[in-house]
Amino acid sequence: MVTGGVMRALVTAHLVAIFGQPVFAGMYLGGDFDGLRWHAAGANVVTSLGYLQLIAAIVVWVRLRQAWPLFATLAVVAAETVQYFAGLDGTLWLHLPLGVSTIAGLVVLFIAVWRRPAHRQEAGRA
Repeated sequence: MVTGGVMRALVTAHLVAIFGQPVFAGMYLGGDFDGLRWHAAGANVVTSLGYLQLIAAIVVWVRLRQAWPLFATLAVVAAETVQYFAGLDGTLWLHLPLGVSTIAGLVVLFIAVWRRPAHRQEAGRA
């Protein structure tokens, strides 16, 4: 179904983008100051993909009556948003561990989205 395919595509793109973030941060920490610029640009891409994924999850919930992708995506996007602003603020004690947790959460969501078929459920089971 198209709705599930869009969700899968967005989760996949989101995961690929988020895996670049530690690489760019490592470049910066290794002395390549362009790494910080790449990390900031990557943060904008990751956050944008997260919000697009949230919209797709809402569509999955409305059209297919599956709520779990919405709640899981909402948790990941909320963590990413906090992490984004912690990074802007330089609050690294929060930014770094939340980044690791966000990547782990997105990996779990990626696996779940690809393992569970997107199909319409009965109204009583939403």
